[in-house]
Amino acid sequence: MLRPAARPCACAGPALTGESSESMEHPRIFLPEGQEPPSARWHAENGAAAPKRVVIADDTMTADTAFRLASEGVGLLWRSDFQNARQLLQALMRRVDKPRKPKRKQAEPDTTPGAAFHRHRQIQAQRAHTLSMLLIPFDADYTIPLGRAPDAREACTEAWGPGMEPCVASLRELLGLIGAHEWRKKGVEVKALTARIHPHYGVFAPIRSEYVGLVAGSPLPAETLAFDIGTGTGVLAAILAKRGVAKVIATENDARAIACARDNIERLGYADKVEVVEADLFPEGRAPLIVCNPPWIPSTPSAPIERAVYDQGSRMLKGFINGLAAHLEPGGEGWLLLSDIAEHLGLRTRAELMAMIEGAGLQVIDSKNSRPQHPKARDPGDPL
Repeated sequence: MLRPAARPCACAGPALTGESSESMEHPRIFLPEGQEPPSARWHAENGAAAPKRVVIADDTMTADTAFRLASEGVGLLWRSDFQNARQLLQALMRRVDKPRKPKRKQAEPDTTPGAAFHRHRQIQAQRAHTLSMLLIPFDADYTIPLGRAPDAREACTEAWGPGMEPCVASLRELLGLIGAHEWRKKGVEVKALTARIHPHYGVFAPIRSEYVGLVAGSPLPAETLAFDIGTGTGVLAAILAKRGVAKVIATENDARAIACARDNIERLGYADKVEVVEADLFPEGRAPLIVCNPPWIPSTPSAPIERAVYDQGSRMLKGFINGLAAHLEPGGEGWLLLSDIAEHLGLRTRAELMAMIEGAGLQVIDSKNSRPQHPKARDPGDPL
């Protein structure tokens, strides 16, 4: 917990969230000669450019040919049975994940955690780019004009807005979109709420419970008012309301997250206690308690949803720390929920974090820690 030195206050302990996504302009993808329409709207959640070259792919194309073309950045517009496209995607995954011997002897790789992390991200980015080359067509109402195709109209409308014209997207993105739709319907059980949070497409789901438990179990400095900075799904605002805070102002600067948080607050019955507002970090005024769970890793996100994990230049972290004193009431507390993964990766030291806090005129008055429970945290082969 943190507090302005000799005045208001702030806090440090593990955390996770802070999502954001923004509406993007949709360029056009030009289809192979003879196709109707000759071009279509291009959807790519990560903002990737449409493939410059597109060929028709169907059951006659072998997986090896498809993999070679996809590796070269050629889009494969599928025009056959939808379920066979899924099988081809699985075949591409097997090929892209197959270990390959280097063509020439290479120097021993840097084995430090930070270097391993960056290599991991580069490999994952190349993998995602190759697999995204298998493309699926959509009619103007998001009907998929392929045999045995699922009805994805509702899922697409939730994620992309109302359909207006034929479009094309990668099969991989479509499957992720359908999965997100199911998450939204089913929800994520949050024990501290004894209820479910329903994440929208593009909004980081609270599947890690450690940081939620910290907010649910720490003594409140006051029950009159609290700010939740970068609320995401609204889970922490809901926790504070459930604990008895009379008024919670939750901020977000992402349209999807704002809609998601308002939906969850309404579902949980806290609309009279929680107000979700659009703001870049802080709302107007001061509060005796300000909570923030910024992204954990000071690195560049490659897709909108990754902004919940990657904070380029530590923008959100620094913005919260530097603006905290001006928005805390005298004697107030700021709760900074922050994973120490960046320290383990060598991307930020504890000394650097403490220097940020001290430089903002804040004082750490308490610290609570929580060990990660996710199985990947105990996997020595996973750089994260």
